[in-house]
Parts: sequence; C-alpha cells; structure tokens
Amino acid sequence: MVLWLQVILKLLIVNFAKKKQIKMAVIVSTDQDFKKILSEKNKVVVKYYADWCGSCKLFSPKYKRISNDENNSEVTFLDVNAEENELARKMAAVDNLPFFATFLNGEFLESTATSKEEVVVKMIENLKTK
Repeated sequence: MVLWLQVILKLLIVNFAKKKQIKMAVIVSTDQDFKKILSEKNKVVVKYYADWCGSCKLFSPKYKRISNDENNSEVTFLDVNAEENELARKMAAVDNLPFFATFLNGEFLESTATSKEEVVVKMIENLKTK
C-alpha cells in the first residue's frame, strides 16, 4: 500500500511540475516555412533580427522570457533573420532592427521597430484581445 502511495505521489508531483513549467519555444522561421506557420497558428508575434545587430542580441533573452510566460501560451513566437528571409521581411515592411510584427489568422496586424520590452508586451496584449 505504501508503495502505491509513493508512486501516485510521484506522478502527481511530476504532473504538477510539468504544468508549472509551460515553456513556449521561440521558433526560428525562414521564407520556406513562414507562410505555413502563419496559416497554421492563429496568433503569431515575429522578431526580425540580423546577426550583426547588437540590440537584437540584447533583446533575445527578454523575447525568450516573454515567450515562456504561461500567460502567452496562446501566442506563437517566431525569430526571423531579416537579411536572409526577404519574403518574411517584406510581409511586415521591416525598416529597422530589431523589428516586431504581429499576425492574426495569417494576416498582418501591426508592427514596430523597438528594443523596449514594454512596447512588445503591449503588442502581444493587443494581439491576445483579438
């Protein structure tokens, strides 16, 4: 009987830990899969970056943290190298880096060039209310 209780308790603990550690990975997207992802996911936020962009590199940990927030679990987070992916870049009219865009049901919603976390969070909140 004690063994069964231990097994059940362990299963409960593991299940609880999994629920608390909801992690949304940031998906690296290219021109080859960008439109497909937009069509399959209802709410998408995209960070456009370049390898040489210092502000883009500094924002990456913030973007990952935002994507891991369980309150954002309904949103898909993409990373797109703006220099290597012309089609994806043009869909959001990227004009500076880092650049963020939101898409709803495959359609462009809004965008901005920023490195301010609060601006990106506001965009995501706006996307979630749609």
